[in-house]
Amino acid sequence: MARAIVHMDLDTFFVSCERLTNSKLNGLPLIIGGGERGVVASCSYEARTFGVRSAMPIKMALRLCPQAKVMKGDMELYSKLSHDVTQVIEEKAPIVEKASIDEFYLDITGMDKFYGCYQWTNELAQSVTKETGLPISFALSVNKTVSKIGTGESKPVGRLEIPEAMVQPFLNPLSIQKIPMVGDVTFQLLSRIGIRNIQTLSEMPAEVLQRMIGKNGLELWKKANGIDNNPVEPYTERKSISTEHTFIQDTIDIKNLKSILIGMVEKLAFQLRSEEWLTSTVVIKIRYANFDTETKQAKIAYTSADHTLTRAVTDLFDKLYQRRMRLRLVGIRFSGLVRGTYQINLFEDTEEMLSLYQAMDKMKRRYGFDAINRCAGASLKTKHKDVP
Repeated sequence: MARAIVHMDLDTFFVSCERLTNSKLNGLPLIIGGGERGVVASCSYEARTFGVRSAMPIKMALRLCPQAKVMKGDMELYSKLSHDVTQVIEEKAPIVEKASIDEFYLDITGMDKFYGCYQWTNELAQSVTKETGLPISFALSVNKTVSKIGTGESKPVGRLEIPEAMVQPFLNPLSIQKIPMVGDVTFQLLSRIGIRNIQTLSEMPAEVLQRMIGKNGLELWKKANGIDNNPVEPYTERKSISTEHTFIQDTIDIKNLKSILIGMVEKLAFQLRSEEWLTSTVVIKIRYANFDTETKQAKIAYTSADHTLTRAVTDLFDKLYQRRMRLRLVGIRFSGLVRGTYQINLFEDTEEMLSLYQAMDKMKRRYGFDAINRCAGASLKTKHKDVP
């Protein structure tokens, strides 16, 4: 039996959320992002017609579309509406994977025995829009890769079905950049030897591709041939990640305590990005010398960025640590996890900051976590305990 996998993606999610609360924004070229040195987190289709795109510096976006309205955005609103959409989908779909704040995978294999899979998905999309006011696109096909590409091709407010027999004809004429795992570096490498569309890539010998780009070569060849056996995994599969640090001697040294907390945040944030998670809840734990244990938590916008998580953790620590007794343990837990890579939803982000994260993570993956660290977290060189 061929699988029936749906990819659903909320159209220009941040923009749609803003327009939901302010109808005067409808039809305007709209940019969601930071200040002059910030980057575009999201933009309306009206702005995209001028060449504006996500991750572009705001200055460049305004040169392309000077009449655009720039808004800083409201992540509390976006997180709430994302939760509302998730509830609508989870109430109706048998298996749901929340891939990020605004996209979902559904496995509805076998549902055609009772309903037509396309009709059922279309009715679900209509329910999302009716109950939340947000437009959503979807594609239905045999696996996650083809469905995701299909959604991108069908936007805005797209409704696309790609049966098994049509997978290759659908993929063949598309640019290789449409394959989710193809970044700029891989595209430039393949483009130099004349491989620019998926058909050409699919016809290459897999072993040649593997020699060219390494271990991901075979996976890329499979995707170009419409092969993807990855399952739809419920996003609650992992509820949290955490770490604790027990001191050899109880301490009241605030400066050292915060330095250790920052180092712990850096380690957990790197783990989030490496495993493609975003967190929405930060919990801090302290244990006093007399073994009294206290915790405090805060909800935040989905993120995996050190600087945002560090600010949340240190703020919580200042509110929690009031007794000024010596501490024997500090701990941090990130929960409310959803699948997703680092998102440009931190509206103070700059192009330089995004480049810094990419460069640091690349060095850590190649040479180990301790290859490069922030000075503020340098105290975390003593032993600590990871909590699963």
